[in-house]
Amino acid sequence: MKKLLVLALAVSVMLTVAGFAQDMSKDSGMSKAPAAPLKNLKGTVKADGDKLTFVSDKDSKSWEIVNPEAVKGHEGHHVELSAHVYADKGQIHVMSVKMLKADKMDKMDSMSK
Repeated sequence: MKKLLVLALAVSVMLTVAGFAQDMSKDSGMSKAPAAPLKNLKGTVKADGDKLTFVSDKDSKSWEIVNPEAVKGHEGHHVELSAHVYADKGQIHVMSVKMLKADKMDKMDSMSK
């Protein structure tokens, strides 16, 4: 009977240690992958068929929008985006969209027409 009790205790301890080791390996794997930085970008949403892109005002760089439903209805508009930027892939994941007011030159152009 003592041998059975000692064996059950040993198996219990081994399973507990194995569980902790597995949990720790998951945590260390998650910390290795850096999250894409969240940035605010100003520019224009462009539509090319079903594909939507964002062209930055700052450097005229074109970014593929990985979640086009977030900017639906803003095609052709000048906007400010809050987005996670994946520079290595040329992609952005849009978190929020804010319409920007037309600048004074655009207003003057429209008034003169």
